[in-house]
Amino acid sequence: MKLKELFKLISVPVIGASLCCLSPLLIFLFGFGSLSFAAGLADSFYGDWKWAFRAFGLVLLIIALIIHFRKQGVCSLDQAKRHKNKILNTVLITLFSGALGYAFFLYVVVHYAGVWLKIW
Repeated sequence: MKLKELFKLISVPVIGASLCCLSPLLIFLFGFGSLSFAAGLADSFYGDWKWAFRAFGLVLLIIALIIHFRKQGVCSLDQAKRHKNKILNTVLITLFSGALGYAFFLYVVVHYAGVWLKIW
């Protein structure tokens, strides 16, 4: 699997899973809410609802994998049995890369953007 293809697979699920902290930043940046509203929303989303956002990211990753394999021509169970090693390797690589991408994006990029904006 090429790096560009892997990035296409995990980018939307990583952003979807990171919406717990990214959405308050965007609300504040676009002027839809105040700084205190964004900080409170971030505390609520990350404290109480982070499991829902992570589950949403996992669902997006599963959908991305299904679309990817459908484009590759793996549409039936017989074809899936023939390509089981390729499917297993791709699923494991995307799960591992998605988890690393989520950790980097949420705990580095979004965190420092929030610190820079003085939201947390």
